[in-house]
Amino acid sequence: MTIVGSRVRGWLIAVVVLAGSLGGTPAALAEVPAPEPVCTVGDERLAELSGLVTTGDGWYAVNDGGSRLEVFALGRDCAVRDVLTDPTDPYDVEDLALAGDGTLWLGDTGDNDRDRDTVALHAFDPGGGSVLYRLTYPDGPHDAEALLLDPAGTPYVITKNMLGDSGVYRPARELSSPGPTPLERVGTLRLTATDTPGGPLGGAGSVLVTGAATMPDGSVVAVRTYTDAYLYPVPDGDVVAALRQQPVRVPLPHEPQGEAIAFERDGTLLSASEGVGTPIRAVPGAAGLVSAASQDRPDASREGGDGGPSPGTAEPDGEDGREGLPVLPGIAVAVFVAAVLVFGIDRLRRRR
Repeated sequence: MTIVGSRVRGWLIAVVVLAGSLGGTPAALAEVPAPEPVCTVGDERLAELSGLVTTGDGWYAVNDGGSRLEVFALGRDCAVRDVLTDPTDPYDVEDLALAGDGTLWLGDTGDNDRDRDTVALHAFDPGGGSVLYRLTYPDGPHDAEALLLDPAGTPYVITKNMLGDSGVYRPARELSSPGPTPLERVGTLRLTATDTPGGPLGGAGSVLVTGAATMPDGSVVAVRTYTDAYLYPVPDGDVVAALRQQPVRVPLPHEPQGEAIAFERDGTLLSASEGVGTPIRAVPGAAGLVSAASQDRPDASREGGDGGPSPGTAEPDGEDGREGLPVLPGIAVAVFVAAVLVFGIDRLRRRR
């Protein structure tokens, strides 16, 4: 995580709150139980836990960054049982996904300074060995911490954007090693600020995408921020169509830097934060809330009124890969007003 000064932090929160107010109401908040601690991650080697998947009898986990590929095998007590390694030196691993054939996919997509020419995926065989796939964005560098696999094994990368508009990308053709393989932008996921407490940036963190997960049977996908998870039904294995549905929002409060998210096979949602001594938490039956919400909301892909997109849903992008234009004036106004407030207050202080 990049440390943000108090002045910048306040400015970002103002921008997010204003942009959120212009974007509409938050996605549906389901009647869900609060996350319950399952166990506590006490191993210092997992101080930057950012990706998690279930193995049935335990979990695989990855840290941010690192100088070699490392996957930690955890028991149900959060204790490290084994460390799977490969000498490949990644740039910034941020997420983890598990394919149907047992391959672990590491999302080496972190780019805080947005200066990487390529990002990468690593297909990691738990039995040994990995394959590198370099990727290029069609519209310049992005920071991304979320990786999804659809039921067919196609990877999707979701970017992390301070204004809540995250790009959704997938390979434009079959992956080649080492590549690079070009990515195509297939949608824009728009999130609005929530009041769920937690994260390192207050309200601003509630629109920053920090992880993603797919149900083992492919029926539901989840996208998380520092404070909330958004759950989407997957029609016929189509992740793009899934992200255009109105999601069920599951609050994940009081995680200091929540980045990891996963589904158990029974539909339990798991979440975890960076930091030694933080718990892995569970929301039992979370995946089932999606089908229940869909029954209550027959046309879940549309919002009432003008039929416009719902916050928390993805919109298709134009052929040029740019984000939809209607939201941009609102964001520009939010940025302008926030900047005026910040710099105006500073000038008043200097005159005293």
